[in-house]
Amino acid sequence: MGEKILAIDDNPKLIEILRLCLERQDYEVIAAYSGSEGLRRFQDNHPDLVILDIMMPGMDGWEICRSLREMSPDVPILILTVLREKASIVRGLALGADGFMAKPFRPGELVARIQALLRRASMTKTSSDYPSSYYYDDGDLAIDFERRQVYRQGRPVNLSPTEFRLLACLVRNAGRVVPHKTLLTWVWGPEYADETHYVKLYIRYLRQKIEECPQRPKYVLTEWGVGYRFRGPQLAKA
Repeated sequence: MGEKILAIDDNPKLIEILRLCLERQDYEVIAAYSGSEGLRRFQDNHPDLVILDIMMPGMDGWEICRSLREMSPDVPILILTVLREKASIVRGLALGADGFMAKPFRPGELVARIQALLRRASMTKTSSDYPSSYYYDDGDLAIDFERRQVYRQGRPVNLSPTEFRLLACLVRNAGRVVPHKTLLTWVWGPEYADETHYVKLYIRYLRQKIEECPQRPKYVLTEWGVGYRFRGPQLAKA
């Protein structure tokens, strides 16, 4: 078996469908039928990815997602739920989920989303977005690409892996407009190229962390109907 996937859902039939679908792709599926069981199995098995339902009795998926993200800032979380409204998607992403799929799902699309999230997680762990000789520092905002660390006015800024990838993509294209689909493909993967609300939400998070006044940003600017632009000097070599 390959990577371990923890599936948390109170529907045994759905768990069995996931098991059949994913084991064919050489994934090891760990099943949990409640939130408390899911958290225990997460601690015991250290999965590479979590598939999470929202509508469960007792501890619901929102609470589980929050707890999982506190336990691990990096493990990919894919929410799989009957909830389709945008407010639910925004809430899930705000709690730290990396992706959102509605039930019923197409097995091929599910596998593609999982592969994209695992690929992105692997790249985050094993590579840097720039050679160590590149840096950004304008006296207010500083970015250490080798260590994936960001500082504002000398104080560290805690960015999630997704937020850092988004910032890195904008900074490497400083002065140029980066279209929504380009950002989605580079940060989330080509499987997420149409999920424009992902970008809008994470741009808001990023501004809250790096801008002095997020409502009047000086770094991450909106180009309406097109994408976003980082206003700052080009990257330089050390």
